[in-house]
Amino acid sequence: MGYTSPMGIDINPSKIEGHWTTGFALDLHTISSTPAGYNEYGHMQFDTVRPPIAECLFQLKNRGDKDAADPIIDAAVTFLKPKLKHSQLLVPVPPSSQRTIQPVLILGDGIARGLGLPFVPCITKTRATQQLKNVTDVEERKKLLEGLYDVEPGKTEGKKVLLFDDLYRSGATMNAVADVLLSKGKAAAVYALTITRTRSNQ
Repeated sequence: MGYTSPMGIDINPSKIEGHWTTGFALDLHTISSTPAGYNEYGHMQFDTVRPPIAECLFQLKNRGDKDAADPIIDAAVTFLKPKLKHSQLLVPVPPSSQRTIQPVLILGDGIARGLGLPFVPCITKTRATQQLKNVTDVEERKKLLEGLYDVEPGKTEGKKVLLFDDLYRSGATMNAVADVLLSKGKAAAVYALTITRTRSNQ
């Protein structure tokens, strides 16, 4: 069921399934994406229609517009307060690439502040990898994720963790991080939040 946040962002939250107790995505990543022809470099261009919160995420992530973070944080905090009120800290998924602006960290920190939770980026990568969004083969993706993440267990032991990422596609990355939090991190429970989810899990 959709609703409008205090800053006027319409969202349509949905549940996401994975190795966590409860998880939500605030909206779809795109509504439609229609081929619009090739540019001068021979690359196909698309006319993409996004939900309002996904457009804000696009502006933050792809255009470096830090002001676009505020309505996203506002919508997330408003939605989450009654839903995941038992969480004790927010843990972000490590960024997948080097960017001047890291949306996951900016948004995670803002959402944690809004919820009155500690922001604890305690998940690290054990090795460098290519971006998983470019890997479509399920088995190959699974191999890349095996043993990829580590955690500082002293920060999550016995705690109810809100795991945060900006985008849910197949859930493979978030599941791998949730597994580490629950096993080595000895978290009492893991809840999950993403800003958007893709229409397919590829």
